[in-house]
Amino acid sequence: MPTASRVGSFDHDGLTFDVRDTGPLDGEPVVLLHGFPQTGTSWSEVAALLNERGFRTLVPDQRGYSRRARPRGRFAYRSSRLVADTAALIAAAGAGPVHLAGHDWGANAAWSTAARHPELVRSLTTVSVPHSGAFLRAMLTSDQLVRSSYMLFFQLPWLPEFVLRRRPRLLDRALAATGMTPAQIADVHREILLGGALTGGLNWYRAMLLLNPSSLRARVTAPTTHVWSDGDQALSRRSAELAGEYVEGAYRLEILSGVSHWVPEEAAAVLAGIIERTAALAASQP
Repeated sequence: MPTASRVGSFDHDGLTFDVRDTGPLDGEPVVLLHGFPQTGTSWSEVAALLNERGFRTLVPDQRGYSRRARPRGRFAYRSSRLVADTAALIAAAGAGPVHLAGHDWGANAAWSTAARHPELVRSLTTVSVPHSGAFLRAMLTSDQLVRSSYMLFFQLPWLPEFVLRRRPRLLDRALAATGMTPAQIADVHREILLGGALTGGLNWYRAMLLLNPSSLRARVTAPTTHVWSDGDQALSRRSAELAGEYVEGAYRLEILSGVSHWVPEEAAAVLAGIIERTAALAASQP
């Protein structure tokens, strides 16, 4: 059997993605997918806690964020390409099937990957963002449409970048209102604004309407935990409550009290424990 080796980067679709590969090489692999406007560093504390518990963690900077993986145009950010990126990482690490976790847009990519490639996903933990079908239904049955109104601005070409780069304090105030700390906001400035990842991150929003309608109905068979926090201003409780209807395997909804949208940093120990329990649930399945 070949000896496992670290994955510092991987190539896919003509792009090169940066990866943080930590923990014991022979540990059960956990892939952690970040959201907007962050990079894989948002998972640092959760990854360290999982490493202490014997898990190997693979944390990519995703499409649009890795310096050598920033294609132009929204079509390059279709859900099918994001899923293919995750599948390529798993293949490059020789790690499948994996325990998959995602936050924010990373959760969206994780739901889609688990639905389209059940052979690659041993367990699924999604944070904040529910299955896309649940999200759409919540827009029609709750205040989710109002909560998501900012996405309309992000659909515009070049104007969001112009405004946010010229008036970064607008972004600072918006992020602070969602519960981000000054240290996290400084990371956004360094990694996203100054790091040149803003357009790539926004392109995930611009590709939303390119979603294959079948994805709204796709079910997940892996043991799944969805995590929602009651301080999340972007996602409604209704969206979280509907998420379980898209899981055919074992499912649990975890609601965190007094926690904002930024769960991986604000409640790292709790989230690491949830990922570990979901992994254990998968191990107990026949």
